Amino acid sequence: MDSEFDHGEDLIMAVEEVLHSVQKKPENIYKEKLESVIKGTRVFIIRELEDKIISLVKNELKIFKNLLSSDFPACTERQVEDEEDQRIVREGALKITLHILRNMNQINLANTLLNKLAPACHRKLKSKLRDKCQKIHEGISQQGTTALLNEIYTELYITECGSGEVNNEHEVRQIETASRRPASQGTPIKCNDIFRPLPGQDKDIRTVLTKGVAGIGKTVSVQKFILDWSEGNVNQDVLFIFPLPFRELNLMKEKNLSLMELLHHFFPETCELKPKHYTNYKVLFIFDGLDEHRLPLDFQNNEKLWDVTESTSVDVLLTNLIKGNLLPSALLWITSRPAAANQIPPECVDQVTEVRGFSEPQKEEYFRKRISDQGLANRIITHMKSSRSLYIMCHIPVFCWIAASVLERMLGEAESGEIPKTLTQMFTHFLIFDINYKNQKYDKKSPTHPYHTKEHVLALGKLAFEQLEKGNLIFYEEDLRNSGIDVREMSVYSGLCMQIFSEEFELQLGKVFSFVHLSVQEFLAALYVFISFISTNTNVLQQQHPGLLSFFKTPMSLFLNSAVDKALQSQNGHLDLFLRFLLGLSQESNQTLLRGLLTQSGSSSHSKEETIKYIKEKIRENPSPEKSINLFHCLNELNDHSLVQEVQTYLNRGGKRHLPGARLSPAQWSALAFVLLNSEEELDEFDLRKYDPSEEYLLRLLPVVKASRKA
Repeated sequence: MDSEFDHGEDLIMAVEEVLHSVQKKPENIYKEKLESVIKGTRVFIIRELEDKIISLVKNELKIFKNLLSSDFPACTERQVEDEEDQRIVREGALKITLHILRNMNQINLANTLLNKLAPACHRKLKSKLRDKCQKIHEGISQQGTTALLNEIYTELYITECGSGEVNNEHEVRQIETASRRPASQGTPIKCNDIFRPLPGQDKDIRTVLTKGVAGIGKTVSVQKFILDWSEGNVNQDVLFIFPLPFRELNLMKEKNLSLMELLHHFFPETCELKPKHYTNYKVLFIFDGLDEHRLPLDFQNNEKLWDVTESTSVDVLLTNLIKGNLLPSALLWITSRPAAANQIPPECVDQVTEVRGFSEPQKEEYFRKRISDQGLANRIITHMKSSRSLYIMCHIPVFCWIAASVLERMLGEAESGEIPKTLTQMFTHFLIFDINYKNQKYDKKSPTHPYHTKEHVLALGKLAFEQLEKGNLIFYEEDLRNSGIDVREMSVYSGLCMQIFSEEFELQLGKVFSFVHLSVQEFLAALYVFISFISTNTNVLQQQHPGLLSFFKTPMSLFLNSAVDKALQSQNGHLDLFLRFLLGLSQESNQTLLRGLLTQSGSSSHSKEETIKYIKEKIRENPSPEKSINLFHCLNELNDHSLVQEVQTYLNRGGKRHLPGARLSPAQWSALAFVLLNSEEELDEFDLRKYDPSEEYLLRLLPVVKASRKA
């Protein structure tokens, strides 16, 4: 195009000259000339700009086309990082192209282009995370056998639950309640879709908080999410995922560093990333295990921070990331046990989800995947279904692994002994098998003396009890030493205490330990308390040491009664399962199994009957409805079903039709709630108007109301 102005600079100078003349002559004699020049130059500017943009975009589109060709090699870092002006053009053209492709619903094409233009460290990070996540250590330490996650993974039941409210029930009670809820409750969400708005939602989701009881599968869900992303299957619009478990961040709590330095420490392959990359690309931070944090997380008073290069404490970095001051465009996924979920301010959370574990069909699917012999798998499933309390626990994937480990051996290898029907029996066999495995694997030449085995188990039990009292599920080397444990010997406890540490980081920062599951910790804690009592007449629950009192043997019934009282006094029910185990261990049948650890028997029929009587009195005294339900589980561990049988007999005789106005005792009303909660029928609707209208009796049925879809 011909023009008197060959360059943009000449055009600007001409306009400035005209404007200068106008300012000199108020009569505006050059007004017409100015208008003519401006009109002509506007057209010229627009046309020249249009030509240049089209030319530049065409060049970029040719590059994009080549990148999207399957036989075209990935561009090198030198090709991607051009001069500054070219970079700006490319970023603009890329945004336009991606926007158009997504509007055309060509999502995969857009993601492929985005990934091919990403910095080289993007591919390095994907490769590292793929290698790390493709294998799973199913309930055992990293020194044991592993399985491919894609081969054994069973999709968990995840729902949108709307709020982060706190549930103070023991987590096993929460599972028992959740197991009664109809499957129609809640909106199911696939693990890989948690950042997608639900049908009817019109909002962007930046932060997702996922709740779930210990062992329900939160960490495995995170691992599967990362694996699917790293293999290029889903969420390819996310360029970088940074998994930062709280148990590892705890080891950094004394350090001062910037967000970039923190990421470079955990992910050294990303050192080449510049601050602009964290805002130009979609980034996801995953903070797994909020309940395990030992950081202040002071959202109210922590200083505000906007710069990813500014150094501060890890606590300040986290609170500013979560509040959106740092990297407001980044995605965040936080997982937590229910009791800790409220530590994140609700205004910082866009969506709350809940992992409910295995549904009824998924329980069977797990056993069929886990047990290659399908005939044996069917026998295990049949046995688990015969014990309602055990089958309910199978909502927890880790418990499925424990049950499969025990029953595969007992039913498949003709092991002698009674097949476990209670939780205590199941965990007792689990402990015995693990000790035997440890002796066979590590002590073939010099078998461990029973005394040393007992000493090791008691040390683990002491650790379990002390950490349970503090509410800790993870612990560090200092915690182990305080409980008298030699850290160097921890590796032999493959299943009881698994050592979880990342080879890249913890070797220089320290090691993190945890039990396979909270229930294993509670069982070992109960075993420690029980052995301490029968061996030294010490009631550690009351911090009572023998001293002069050792001459006067405390009756077993008084010891167990004190445990019942302590559990009932707990505000959050943290000793509920511990109490079930402790009472179960007082059974002679379980003590026989543990004879290698016990120096003497600690129970008698007399003390058992006295304990049963005491528990029934507590049920009649009407503690909280939830605690009444747990006391019935305690009676089940003591093999006493009298109250339940009374109600069951009444119902079998047609009493269900006569429940309106029925004159049951307070204990029988609680027993009715227990029976309804443990029946196989789905609690779809529960009409309180059909029952005794008195407040006391309705209160005892409250757990049934909570478990019903409609009441």
